Amino acid sequence: MNVLRLVPVSFAQACAYVDGEHRHLRAPRGHKYSIGAMVDVIDPRTGKMSEGESLVGVVIVGRPVARLFDNGRTLEVTRCATDGTRNACSRLYSTAWRAGRAMGFTRMITYTRADENGASLKAAGWKEIAARRPRGSWSCPSRPRGDDGVERIGRTLWEAPGSA
Repeated sequence: MNVLRLVPVSFAQACAYVDGEHRHLRAPRGHKYSIGAMVDVIDPRTGKMSEGESLVGVVIVGRPVARLFDNGRTLEVTRCATDGTRNACSRLYSTAWRAGRAMGFTRMITYTRADENGASLKAAGWKEIAARRPRGSWSCPSRPRGDDGVERIGRTLWEAPGSA
């Protein structure tokens, strides 16, 4: 039997995990805090638990990217990545919100791509609050930028349960 255990992780550890496991985004530039998940295995013969050797998922929480949401009381899950371990993603979302509320934050948001169903967010009690249409590139002649993989893709905005 496997037991999911949550652990604190540094920003560098979380970024390394995201860069290795996330399907379509690189690690963000900063964070407020990050949380990791490990799997402990219980030996059915002895009943003893062996501690996990490596991360199976991380969640990175930071300031909201959209400046209108950045009011000092709102957090955004900027990345959540797992290796597919059952319930890891929804557990990380739930724990991220509990930690944020414990620090005095009153709202937490995140985005998914329009082609993702948000099953982990729904399982964690999050609510879909808006659909965002695809946007063009941020690149312009005076400040050229590369394509980071999120241009021209619609997004869904989600809010944590009990957010104010």
